[in-house]
Amino acid sequence: MIDVENLSFSYDDEDSEAKRYVIEGLNLHIEKGSFVAVLGHNGSGKSTLAKHFNGILLPSGGKVYVAGMDTTDEKHIYDIRSTAGMVFQNPDNQIVAAIVEDEIAFAPENLGVAPQDIRKRVDECLRIVHMTEFAKASPSRLSGGQKQRVAIAGVLAMEPDCIILDEATAMLDPQGRRDVMTTIKDLNREKGITVVLITHYMDEAAMADRIVVMEKGKAVMDDVPKKVFSQVDRIKKIGLDVPQVTELLFNLRNLGIDLPQDVITVEECEKILLGKLKGHEK
Repeated sequence: MIDVENLSFSYDDEDSEAKRYVIEGLNLHIEKGSFVAVLGHNGSGKSTLAKHFNGILLPSGGKVYVAGMDTTDEKHIYDIRSTAGMVFQNPDNQIVAAIVEDEIAFAPENLGVAPQDIRKRVDECLRIVHMTEFAKASPSRLSGGQKQRVAIAGVLAMEPDCIILDEATAMLDPQGRRDVMTTIKDLNREKGITVVLITHYMDEAAMADRIVVMEKGKAVMDDVPKKVFSQVDRIKKIGLDVPQVTELLFNLRNLGIDLPQDVITVEECEKILLGKLKGHEK
């Protein structure tokens, strides 16, 4: 779905002749249908990388290909942005219509989709994000989580092969985050949509098939969540956290209790700790 070849990017700095590279020499391959989380502290280059995936930013060096299309080739930019839809951190910056269903219809209308097909897409996308009952509502009256689901539906209405979420849950309350993440997982598993999730929430990253950790514009870790988060000391040295259950078992291991180091979900943690307690009782 996405190929990044020796990517470098620098923002223009009028006060300095030296270029400051936010990303430098990055290579990355994201397979179609996968769910990839990208982590990194502020300034690591993760959001800059995400904006390369649908041509918002263009490489200073190297290449980015989306479904085989070069993002620097202007004749492909329309198709690239139809293929890879982007959901941003603040839904208020993305929503343009006064009615929810009009917002979802906006993108396919601009793509020239036939009116009868637009109606079908709007209804289907509302159903997918569980917002059918709010079709006639004003986005301004919705909660943050509901607005973000409308923003996701607006992207879905383009029928993209890939959705890029750049800190899309950062401004939401815990329930809003859970709702959005449930929607994202369903889209990936049931629709086969490729998901690239830029996040600073470790529990969200743990839901992905694969985690890429960015530091100083480079991918310093790239593996399945269990293997990434089992390296607690390394993750913390980079300036990141691990899921709370991973942290708990890490601290218990440091107290001398024999526990596995690759636990990333509450369910796994509960099963292991209950097993330990039962074994101790015997």
